[in-house]
Amino acid sequence: MNDILSLLLSFHVIIAFLIIALILVQKGKGADMGSAFGAGASGSIFGAKGSANFLSRTTAVLATIFFITSLALAYLNKGTIQIDSSVLDTIQPNEIIIDESKNEESLPLIPLDSPNER
Repeated sequence: MNDILSLLLSFHVIIAFLIIALILVQKGKGADMGSAFGAGASGSIFGAKGSANFLSRTTAVLATIFFITSLALAYLNKGTIQIDSSVLDTIQPNEIIIDESKNEESLPLIPLDSPNER
């Protein structure tokens, strides 16, 4: 079971990096205006508008795979964490020390009449 989780987690991380790379490669919406007047990459492999369509579809497919692997990891890791005790259970009541040696004279004095009152 650990091998399957390790493989799925590795695949999940690779998909995450591929999504990041594809999003960074894509052009913004403002870059379409330059390609409309001939300054774009119309001679590229995908054509003038083919790369945007291909990259956006590939990003959507990878996002779907990422979502499915996230759900699969959550389902497979369900119930694997065992909670034996709380951190607060390890504290004994006699270990709590309250320092009552401070008296009221050690506190800073607060003036009763404030300058903002009118």
